[in-house]
Amino acid sequence: MTPLPTTGSTLPGLFESVPASHTAIVLPEQSIRISYGQLQLQVEAVAEALSACGIRRGDRVGMALPNGLPAIVSLLAAAMAGTAAPLNPAYKEDEFLFYLDDTNARILLLPPDGAADRADAARRAAGDRVRVIAVAMSNAGEVSLSGVTDRRAIDLPSVDDVALVLHTSGSTGRPKRVPLAHKNLSISARNVARSYALTADDVSLCVMPLFHVHGLVASTLATLATGGTVVVPAKFNPLSFWRVARDYGVTWYSAVPTLHQLLLARAASMPGKPPGTERLRFIRSCSASLAPQVMHELEAAFGAPVLEAYGMTEAAHQMASNPLPPEERKPGSVGRGTHVEISIMDANGRHLGIGEHGEVVIRGPNVIGGYENNPEANAASFTDGWFHTGDQGYLDADSYLTLVGRIKELINRGGEKISPREVDEVLLAHPAIAEAVCFGVPHPTWGEEVAAAVVLRDKATEGDLLSYCRERLADYKRPKQIHITETIPRTATGKIQRRLVAEAYAHKEH
Repeated sequence: MTPLPTTGSTLPGLFESVPASHTAIVLPEQSIRISYGQLQLQVEAVAEALSACGIRRGDRVGMALPNGLPAIVSLLAAAMAGTAAPLNPAYKEDEFLFYLDDTNARILLLPPDGAADRADAARRAAGDRVRVIAVAMSNAGEVSLSGVTDRRAIDLPSVDDVALVLHTSGSTGRPKRVPLAHKNLSISARNVARSYALTADDVSLCVMPLFHVHGLVASTLATLATGGTVVVPAKFNPLSFWRVARDYGVTWYSAVPTLHQLLLARAASMPGKPPGTERLRFIRSCSASLAPQVMHELEAAFGAPVLEAYGMTEAAHQMASNPLPPEERKPGSVGRGTHVEISIMDANGRHLGIGEHGEVVIRGPNVIGGYENNPEANAASFTDGWFHTGDQGYLDADSYLTLVGRIKELINRGGEKISPREVDEVLLAHPAIAEAVCFGVPHPTWGEEVAAAVVLRDKATEGDLLSYCRERLADYKRPKQIHITETIPRTATGKIQRRLVAEAYAHKEH
């Protein structure tokens, strides 16, 4: 086994040795190209402006910025001067107020067109404690802090300083703060780069949000670490995706299954392979489970291998991935550990053998040492240096990991444990079903019963779908009710939250 990397760099140090003339960032809407030299200068200038505003090591810089150069420059600069705390720009006011207060931010960076409304919200959350600053970008692609002309040299961060604070998704309770050190992030970015043999010739199309570890580490930092180019549209658009890929010679992209399915739906109306797939080396899927059926459809439509990976915020993103050809990629599996140790543990802390089901635990220098100011969560999340992911799974004889589901999402029907993902995959194999999610609902006799919600691409009745499941699933596993709907609730990054779906349909059960 290749030795685990134990040293990292600061985030700007990831690309300090790349030739200054190479293109780092492309903004397709404005046809702007930013070189590595320009990126380095802009990050340093904004970091010094933040320092002039009083930001020191450890101080939190909140930001609610859409995808683009201002988001990348601001995040890297905030990580240099203090600690970056990106927020989802689409948060509702109550969510925004909670996260802003929870991060204890001293400065909040906003786009010019959203500064007034968010400034009012910031004042309600923290009074005068938070200074709101608009982040501007010139027509030439130069990012600056509006109204801040002073500069102050920064105290350079160490690899152990916290670069980034993110929150867990909060699907099982109050969101927890995840402090990611420069070392965690830089090691994880290089792990991703090694996994896919990224080089300076690679061009990544970033469609995941940059307030999320998936878009930040996989699509962006891993590409910058190897001197490649990151194409950053303002937002994901399935109608223009392949035109952008063609125009800029994209060689790979990473996304959640939701976005892959949107691209498949768009491709179905196009004759032949979409233009723009010619240079694709691979397609990466992460942050939610990818049904084998969808994987096969993607490969057939776009002519590139689809590599499912496994990541989470607490590990600075990637933990495992299926490898590039000619090595085997296994549909339904998230692959082998990528310079991260993976084991399966039972409830008593015993490591299990090949094929045995238990909780997935991980260990490596990309993994956080603990949640911030949360001793109770830390006590529950670590055993002898192993981090408990909360996912149930098993390892095969080749060390490929298969995830069964979130432990808290397993359906317990009269003592029989049912993996929602297994039912999802059966439903998704039906030709009329575009999306599916299985979940448990309360039952007076069994404790829980199996139900599902589906989005259709062709006509089908609930009776048709129930009959289909009856032929393919044991009685205790098959849904007793299937809700046909137009949309399935998801998080901002495309994850299905089964708890929310279950709550939405609980009152509709027979």
